Amino acid sequence: VGHCHPDVVKAAHEQNQLLNTNSRYLHDNLVNYAERLSKTLPEKLCIFYFLNSGSEANDLALRLARQYTKHEDVIVLDHAYHGHLTSLIDISPYKFRNLEGQKEWVHVAPVPDTYRGLYREDHEDSVTAYANEVKNTIEQAHKRGRKVAAFFVESLPSVGGQIIPPAGYFQKVAEHMHKAGGVFIADEIQVGFGRVGKHFWAFQLQGEDFIPDIVTMGKPIGNGHPIACVATTKEIAEAFAATGVEYFNTFGGNPVSCAIGLAVLDVIEKEHLQAHATEVGNFLMKLLKEQKIKHPIIGDVR
Repeated sequence: VGHCHPDVVKAAHEQNQLLNTNSRYLHDNLVNYAERLSKTLPEKLCIFYFLNSGSEANDLALRLARQYTKHEDVIVLDHAYHGHLTSLIDISPYKFRNLEGQKEWVHVAPVPDTYRGLYREDHEDSVTAYANEVKNTIEQAHKRGRKVAAFFVESLPSVGGQIIPPAGYFQKVAEHMHKAGGVFIADEIQVGFGRVGKHFWAFQLQGEDFIPDIVTMGKPIGNGHPIACVATTKEIAEAFAATGVEYFNTFGGNPVSCAIGLAVLDVIEKEHLQAHATEVGNFLMKLLKEQKIKHPIIGDVR
C-alpha cells in the first residue's frame, strides 16, 4: 500500500504503545484480523495460522499437508521458488538445482506456459495436456512406491517467469491430487492481496469453482512488516491438532502485527487499490501490446 503509509504507521505505533506480547495471551486483534481475512476467502478456508514470514507459512503448509494425508512427497512446477528454509529449498527447483539436487520425495512438473512451454496457444487443449503431466507425475511416483501429499504451486508462477496458468488448470490438477489422496496448496505470498486486480487472490483467476485446500500469504500482507498467514480447512486443521503437538509461534499473530494487517486491509479497501491495480494494469497492457505490434522482438505481453 506504499512505503510508510501513514495509516499503517499509525496502527503500529498506537498498538506498540499499548501492548505487544506473544500469542499465548488472547487478544482481540488476532480474532478480528482472522475474521477480516476470512471475508476475502471462500468459506471453506476458515482456519488461520499466523507467522512471521512467507517461508514460515510455506513450511507450515507442508507440515499440514503431510499430517493430513499421511503422505510425504510433493509435486512442484519447474523453476519454482517457495522460500529459504531447508524444507522449501528442497521443493524449489530454482534453488536446489544449484545445490544438492532433487530429493527423492520431490517431483517436478512442467510449467503451464502456453507461450514457451510444452503445450502452446495453438494446442487443442493445453489445460488438459498440462494437467495430465501432473497426473503422469503422480503415476510415476506410485510406480516407485511413493505417495504424494501435495501439489505446491504459486497461483501465478513469478520467479518461473510471470506465468499465467490457463483457466481450468488448477481444477483439473486438484482433481488428480484428491484422487491420489493429496491436497492442493496455493502460494499467494507474492501475488495475493488484490495485486492481480480482478480478484483479491490470484487463484481466483482460475474460476469461482476452484478452492485450494491450503493458501499461504506473506510479503504485501504487512506492507513491509514481518507477518504471514496460512489459511486452511477445518478438516486439515483438525488432523494437524490430532497429533497432540500444539502449533505455537511466539510472535506470529502478535497484537502489533495484527493491527498492521488490519490497517493494510483498511487501506486496500478505502483507497480502492484492487480497482486501481486493474485500471493501471489494463493501461500498461494496452500500451505494451501496441509496442508488441510495432516490434517483432516482443513475443508476449503479460
